[in-house]
Amino acid sequence: KVAQDREEAGHYMGGLDWPGAIANISAAVQYLKSKGCKKVGVCGFCMGGALTIATAANCEDIDAAVPFYGVPDLSKVPVEKIKCPVFAHFAEKDQAKGFSDCTARDNLEAAFKKGGVKYEIKTWPGVDHAFMNADGPNYNPEVAKQALAESCEWFNKQLNN
Repeated sequence: KVAQDREEAGHYMGGLDWPGAIANISAAVQYLKSKGCKKVGVCGFCMGGALTIATAANCEDIDAAVPFYGVPDLSKVPVEKIKCPVFAHFAEKDQAKGFSDCTARDNLEAAFKKGGVKYEIKTWPGVDHAFMNADGPNYNPEVAKQALAESCEWFNKQLNN
């Protein structure tokens, strides 16, 4: 399903079977590895960003993770179990309280530090939540292009060594 607005997206996210979604992503990673992929990276946006972090904490087969502007409930996600490097992206003007705003970002960083996770966090100046979404009102093509390039470069570094 594709949400038409923030309210509908929140409804979908609240009704998501998080353990099931994490299991599905983990199964996809394991499938790719069973087919010969030596390393697998996971990337997600908004709810997918939060799922990227949650899955990295629950699936040791992930080799690199790039979440964009989404943090799962850190009281339910064992961040200290993340073994892969993480490159997390946030938007300076994001106001999604407790999910992707500056407080959520800072809480994630504190959890990463406490858990000994190898991470980088980048906060993109002058943009708002979902700046990568070409169909959304906050789309910023220049920043999106740069964030994609940096993410691809980072994935190449992590997955091709």
